[in-house]
Amino acid sequence: MKNKTKKLWIYFLTGMVLIISFFYFQNNSLVTTEYTITSKKLPPSFDGYRIVQLSDLHNKSFGKDQSRLVEKVIESKPDLIVFTGDLIDADTDDETPSLILMEKLVQIAPVYFVTGNHEWWSNQFDTLESSLKDIGVKVLRNEAEEVAVGDDQIFIAGIDDPANVTEREHEKAIMEERIGNLSEDINGHDQFQILLSHRPELFSLYTEHEFDVVFSGHAHGGQFRFPFVGGLIAPDQGFPPRYTSGTYTSSNTTMVVNRGLGNSVIPVRFLNRPEVVLVTLESAN
Repeated sequence: MKNKTKKLWIYFLTGMVLIISFFYFQNNSLVTTEYTITSKKLPPSFDGYRIVQLSDLHNKSFGKDQSRLVEKVIESKPDLIVFTGDLIDADTDDETPSLILMEKLVQIAPVYFVTGNHEWWSNQFDTLESSLKDIGVKVLRNEAEEVAVGDDQIFIAGIDDPANVTEREHEKAIMEERIGNLSEDINGHDQFQILLSHRPELFSLYTEHEFDVVFSGHAHGGQFRFPFVGGLIAPDQGFPPRYTSGTYTSSNTTMVVNRGLGNSVIPVRFLNRPEVVLVTLESAN
């Protein structure tokens, strides 16, 4: 009887170790996902242009001084790095892991950043924005900039997350106004246009304004992913969520939804490893 009890304990403890190891791997082992996006609007000088997208860090650390994450980015050899919100977490006061990451990234390639909901919920965005600018990060707030390679240019635009709106029911209307104003500023140009916006659920709005590529996050990959089903939980999308991971194309707009790096309200991921996205632009000309 004692031997049987001993064996049961061994099986139980072994099972617990395996389960803990599995979830540790799922939440800490980085994966790089690669996409190629082809466009007739892309100038020949940008053919092969490489953009790394990161999102939703939530102050998580990947090794000392973010070494594992930084190494993943370096391996991708980016020409440009974009971060699509929730760099910090509203429930964590220490921004050090996030700022360390940005300090490392600006040494690799130009870095563009837009806010997520957690930047606003933290009530610390003013100081964060100042720190990011001091580091050399380009914070886009309802504005666009030209990015040049040789004599060719494309536009990169960024939209503030609507979580800074006082009344939640007005969020969509505010986003429509912001994107409409931004679109008016740049649609007089024929250049290829990239939009950074934290929220993927507004894909129809991005398509309406004819952005060529949109980078989004927010959905955390649906948190729990299953084969043939996809993600199960994503904020502001209902059930089942529609935009959780990968690329989505409508008309001439392609949206890339990054699964993110950290966790927030739900502390674990399932079959949904932290993700670095690498997009290579390809000119059809």
